[in-house]
Amino acid sequence: MTADRKPLPACDSDFYMIHELLSDAEQTLLKGVRSFMETTVAPVINKYWAEDAFPFELIPGIRDLGIVGIGFEGYGCPGGSTLLDGFVAMEIARVDSSIATFYGVHSGLAMGSIYLGGSEEQKQRWLPAMARMEQIGCFGLTEPLVGSGTGGGLLTTAKREGDTWVLNGQKRWIGNAPWCDLSIIWARDVDDDQVKGFVVENKTTPGFSVEKIEHKIALRVVQNGVITLDNCRVPEENRLQGDRSFRDTARVLKLTRQYVAWEAVGCSMGAYEHALHYAQTREQFGKPIASFQLIQDLLAKMLGNITASQCMVVRLAQLQDQGKLLDQHASLAKAFCTVRMRETVAWAREILGGNGIVLDYNVARFFADSEALYSYEGTREMNSLIVGKAVSGFSAFV
Repeated sequence: MTADRKPLPACDSDFYMIHELLSDAEQTLLKGVRSFMETTVAPVINKYWAEDAFPFELIPGIRDLGIVGIGFEGYGCPGGSTLLDGFVAMEIARVDSSIATFYGVHSGLAMGSIYLGGSEEQKQRWLPAMARMEQIGCFGLTEPLVGSGTGGGLLTTAKREGDTWVLNGQKRWIGNAPWCDLSIIWARDVDDDQVKGFVVENKTTPGFSVEKIEHKIALRVVQNGVITLDNCRVPEENRLQGDRSFRDTARVLKLTRQYVAWEAVGCSMGAYEHALHYAQTREQFGKPIASFQLIQDLLAKMLGNITASQCMVVRLAQLQDQGKLLDQHASLAKAFCTVRMRETVAWAREILGGNGIVLDYNVARFFADSEALYSYEGTREMNSLIVGKAVSGFSAFV
């Protein structure tokens, strides 16, 4: 910067200052999350992404942030609002979507399944250790042949034999599965044809095995696995006592679908901030490219996508905290925010030109990771049909 040039604006993607909706204590917690992500995660994450490996040494730092189990009361969890939970997800994803996904699978999907569907004894048994991250969980719903059709077509079966359940089948794309301690497995009871949830203790349960999925081009830090259940015997005490049908599974998905919407916003924010910094410092034709009209047009469109998505997820969290959140609300946010994310990260890559495909500049990671966020927790098409049914009164599902 020359002596006569004014300081450049900070690379801030909170254009409408939505962080001011949080209390002072919540903002302090969020600043701690941002500091950890920027000073501890950001310097090492590209290395792990390139190596398709997970940074286990980061787990104690995440634990010490006091964020695991936000939104859940008791059982060693910190409580707090859905709005705070969303801001935390957004802040983590602003630096890295893989760490946000790891955190969401454990704190949201796995812990949420036990919190919503477990008995009091089961909550006391598992949630405190999970909140301390002494035990890490995963969520086994998707199957090799069943993705969007999980609501009515699970192939994994559960057969009760006395006080034991025998599980058979496979689960695919299960984040954290290759190394975690507990797996929430959803299976169809062959006797009543209803979906039930089970907590499988991975390392001590015969008939349970996991194979890591290799060669991913997105969320490479998250370790995804194919779980095989071969006459896997699980005691009745490990069946989630409050889950009796897929409607109970859907309660968890409604909460985590909105989490992915927040995560998509964070991914957009990170890509935008890196692109803005690059544009402010990259010079062509004797001046920073941020001074060119076409670059400023892209930056404005990116910021518009981000701000619209931020306002949507804030309202989504308010609806949840008021007990008014419906499936179609979460579905619209997930579909809209991931579409806007996909557009935003593509423009960020465009601003960087050739450097946009080099991991060293970070935007390539956001660009690639966005493809996974776009697809998981319900594709755009499936979420659109959920919304379409709600607003039209007609089901277009086949």
